[in-house]
Amino acid sequence: MKTFQKPLSAQEEAKYLFQMRGAKEEAAEARRILIERNLRLVAHVAKKYQNSYQDMEDLIATGAIGLIKAVDTFDEAKGSRLATYAVRCIDNELLMMFRAKKKTSREVFIFDPIGTDKEGNEINLLDVIEHEQPDIVERMELEERITKLPKALQCLNKREREILSMRYGLQDGREMTQREIGELFQISRSYVSRIEKRALCKLREHFDE
Repeated sequence: MKTFQKPLSAQEEAKYLFQMRGAKEEAAEARRILIERNLRLVAHVAKKYQNSYQDMEDLIATGAIGLIKAVDTFDEAKGSRLATYAVRCIDNELLMMFRAKKKTSREVFIFDPIGTDKEGNEINLLDVIEHEQPDIVERMELEERITKLPKALQCLNKREREILSMRYGLQDGREMTQREIGELFQISRSYVSRIEKRALCKLREHFDE
């Protein structure tokens, strides 16, 4: 197991970030230190994708690119620590890699010939796929959003939470129609629809933050 260097303290991090704006040689050395002392973040984020059938070395290499981008673009004036910003950059870099691989596999391999039918006609993978295969990136993003849902629901008022819970079966698994909810609250179906749309917009804004 690779042993990583000790993380920088807030004071050390501030010092090297300041030096990156200095003379060329000093800036290059400070940049190297900031990258090396934050490599543990790459391993930490990469572990999240270790069951993605992607070689861990490739995950680390791609994540390291995200870390380098983070060091080169970090702006301490925004008030956050480099580590917080770097984790987002590393994660984004890995997600972009998965999306690129997904696009390539669909554009190329799905149309490659895999044999012939009884009449001798060439067939490809697309011809025999009966349903869309699960997308691991989308599944991971969905699972992450699901874990954040209980907290996200707190941005809604009581009625909005109740209506969304009934519409999508968040409590007992039974999904109710807008008409059924309207009868329960003694309001019109169109009013239920407006409340539902407003609540969904709030949730979308919360997740996009």
